[in-house]
Amino acid sequence: MQAVILTAHGGPDCLVVRDDRIIPGAGSGQVRVAVSASSVNNTDIWTREGAYGAPGNPTAIAGWRGVPIRFPRIQGIDAVGHIDSVGSGVDGSLLERRVLVDPAIRENPEQPDEVTGVLGSEIDGAFAEYLVVDAGSVHDVSHSPLTDAQLACLPTAYGTAMGMLDRAEVSRGETVVVTGASGGVGMAAVQLAAALGAVVCAVSTPQHEENLRRSGASFVLDRGGDIAEQLRSVQPSGVNVVVDVVGGEMFELWPSMLKVDGCIVVAGAVAGPVVSVDLRQLYLAQRRIVGSTLHTRRQFERLVDLANTGTVDPVIAARFPLADIRKAQRYFLDKSETGKVILEVGRET
Repeated sequence: MQAVILTAHGGPDCLVVRDDRIIPGAGSGQVRVAVSASSVNNTDIWTREGAYGAPGNPTAIAGWRGVPIRFPRIQGIDAVGHIDSVGSGVDGSLLERRVLVDPAIRENPEQPDEVTGVLGSEIDGAFAEYLVVDAGSVHDVSHSPLTDAQLACLPTAYGTAMGMLDRAEVSRGETVVVTGASGGVGMAAVQLAAALGAVVCAVSTPQHEENLRRSGASFVLDRGGDIAEQLRSVQPSGVNVVVDVVGGEMFELWPSMLKVDGCIVVAGAVAGPVVSVDLRQLYLAQRRIVGSTLHTRRQFERLVDLANTGTVDPVIAARFPLADIRKAQRYFLDKSETGKVILEVGRET
């Protein structure tokens, strides 16, 4: 089968396209998915680069768990396709079902929502024609009106966004700032927060304003201008929640923009992982900073429900064949377009 092999932590040259990879077999309790589409995420880039750091050493070369991953590894955290083989103990009626794969690996029975690994990092992922996962990780989307490419946008971006909004306890009528709003997680957060009835202030660039307003943003703030001034002009009393996937220097602004009891929820650091915070801005007004990684099982089930009813409307920026993985990642890092970058792997289901 064709697969993209990550041979080491490093640059795009560490990604090798192979056409002679052995097709994996489904073991006990597992299914094999013929992958039709995947997508590019910051997770894939950071895993390739080993950019997650380690406790006490933010510059350490490591995967998201703080240690290097095992090579060779097939990356790809997002997967949609159809089940073409089942292992022992798995219901044969699942064959040929179109499925969306939950990328989170959970192995601790005492903490059933603890994520102990992710697809494309701890186990081989979706940048390949076939993928083997536990049967409990696949969810039937046979009747979803979304295309396979649209479904491939959902697991990481929308799962992460849903987890962030839930952990920040966003509710109807609240004001939510979303950073990196033209990217995958940011766009998902805009759509999901608007669906909850929140007033969304999206931080991006003017070229993305039309798409962001179409996705539910009430206001679009130019990240190249004075963010504090822009935000105060549209929300002079402050905001309830900041959904941040950017980090970097802008992070120190957010505590002072929050109302009393407000919350910053963080699930990314593309502009820099080490930030400065005035702690007085937090404790004097009971403000919170909450870390968020991916989603719970129940949150992913809710996401599948949204997919099956067509409630979400993923925006696709570009499509590339799997063999053009390096070109796709360069396009993704350019950030010039709104939405997700899709990798077309196999046949549409």
